[in-house]
Amino acid sequence: MLPRTLPARPSLADAALLAHTEQGREWPLLVWVPGPGVRMVSSAVLGGGIGAREWVVNAQVPPGYDRLDPVAHLRELASGAGLSGPGVGLMTAASVADRRHAVDGGAHAVVTAGIGVRGWAAAPGAGGGAVPRPGTINIVVSLPVPLTDAALVNAVATATEAKTQALVELGADASGTPTDAVCVAAPFPVGEGAEPFAGPTEPFAEPFAGPRSLWGARLARAVHRATREACAGLLAAERTGSVA
Repeated sequence: MLPRTLPARPSLADAALLAHTEQGREWPLLVWVPGPGVRMVSSAVLGGGIGAREWVVNAQVPPGYDRLDPVAHLRELASGAGLSGPGVGLMTAASVADRRHAVDGGAHAVVTAGIGVRGWAAAPGAGGGAVPRPGTINIVVSLPVPLTDAALVNAVATATEAKTQALVELGADASGTPTDAVCVAAPFPVGEGAEPFAGPTEPFAEPFAGPRSLWGARLARAVHRATREACAGLLAAERTGSVA
């Protein structure tokens, strides 16, 4: 049986599996607690945008999940895990127990993947409001150096490019799934905290995180490797007809 609370674990490599209950069954909850002094950029439903964040939860829910309050639900799950303060909440029907971790030169990436519903971002046809079947690739990245706001946004783009590269190399014929989410974490610049920096000089932060910058390249390789490892077995199972 999985535990339900945990102490702080600053390294993304130490993200822990806890448990929560949904529809009368126990489901895994992947939790990373870097603690204060970190800011994140994310497309997550809870804690999205750019700002100070102290934890990340990636909750696995049933394929037939039908709650209409995912933000409130994620807050409940975080509180149940003993977490407080601002954080990021991701949700997926993919197995978070099968997460894959990769590191390159200090850049860490953890990827959980479900690719049953996938396609190309620029596919023809109008978008719609219908909720797609689960098929989410969730990417969480940790960097040890501060990034400017622009570099944080750049890091999201780089992580997305690396994910797509991995899918294409695996023959997935897709750029991703309709519900993919990304979270990139980095320390606050020295001298800066949760509030805007008001010192006499600007704190240092890396201005770039594109794929050919120092930290962008490391991020890209870590995300690429973790995504390949997370998706390779799923695609192989599809091709052999062994998908449940």
